[in-house]
Amino acid sequence: MKLIFREVKGIGFLDLFKKNSELEIMFDLDLIEDTSKKIQMKKMAILTCINLISKTISMSEFRVKDGNKFLKNEIYYRLNVKPNINQTATTFWQQVVYKLIYDNECLIIQSDTDDLLVADSFTKLEYALYSDIFKDVVVKNHTLKRSFSRDEVIYLEYNNEKLTPLIDGLYSDYGELFGRIINAQKRKSQIRSTVDIEATKAKDNSIMAKLQNFVNKLYHAFADKDIAIVPQQPGYTYTEHSKDTRGQPVEEVDKVADGFLVQVARAMSIPPALVKGEMADVETHTRNFMLFCIDPLIKKISDELNSQLFDRSEYFSDKKIEIKRVRYRDIFDVATAADKLRGAGIANGNELRDELGWEQVDDPILEEYVITKNYADTAESFEGGEKE
Repeated sequence: MKLIFREVKGIGFLDLFKKNSELEIMFDLDLIEDTSKKIQMKKMAILTCINLISKTISMSEFRVKDGNKFLKNEIYYRLNVKPNINQTATTFWQQVVYKLIYDNECLIIQSDTDDLLVADSFTKLEYALYSDIFKDVVVKNHTLKRSFSRDEVIYLEYNNEKLTPLIDGLYSDYGELFGRIINAQKRKSQIRSTVDIEATKAKDNSIMAKLQNFVNKLYHAFADKDIAIVPQQPGYTYTEHSKDTRGQPVEEVDKVADGFLVQVARAMSIPPALVKGEMADVETHTRNFMLFCIDPLIKKISDELNSQLFDRSEYFSDKKIEIKRVRYRDIFDVATAADKLRGAGIANGNELRDELGWEQVDDPILEEYVITKNYADTAESFEGGEKE
């Protein structure tokens, strides 16, 4: 708040305030500053959905598989620990997913020091029979002089259309309604008042211009601020006409904001109940979120990594990247089901370890298919009748 103090001299309108010269200061103060902030419904909805996806994928483990073994080599270190000198793996993958969803594409390049860097912007030259070329690559305000061919980069595409035009078109409808409801709620809670001044002093144009400027500030305060305090001074009377300043219900505002959030979530294949924080049947919603939103993105990322990091012969030799996504259920939740699969002879120990995301163990017992006694007794009863 900027304060401007002046020495009071002369006569006229200011004589009204000889004992309270602070009012002259108040006329020059920018007391009633517009500090109100518009609710950013659009940004909130997009960030809520994208952050949910990016944080989920950033908790995944990128495994380098060679046959039945998982390797911890330079590739593993770059993908899971420190992709570049300035970022951890979690921050890196959050940035990748954010750009992939918001911009519909993401370009990752490798520097001369083997760092993995996410490009802020680039130009893509597409060819039918030759590799695409990426030029004018910008990373943190630094434009790289060289161009990159398709086989030198990791390039991800989200969908056929960019998310931004879709959200902008959706927001044009919801935003207008949202703005009207906000203005209506502000008017309901508005404080209305008037200022009366002595008629003998109203003939001085300079005084009235000064007073009008002060009243204009009051008007903006009542329109935009929750609380506005006006000091009483001799020579004018402040009268408030709306005494009931109790807060009005804002269910309509919440309904419009939630409606827009739901539409954005659906566009990203996120169950709306998750972004709204509903707890009913949360396990089903989480399963659908992992199946229809996270798994397709993980498949897209793993396909690109495998195609760029391994050649055909290596891939056929079972060298590849496997992404172990975060699980919403622990091993104790599936212990009974795993026991049934093992005891019925449907899967061996190492196959179950694969499904749990664990590395296989070189133990002959885990390679065997076993059938427990109760299943064996059932099989014998079908063959030779009841067993004594």
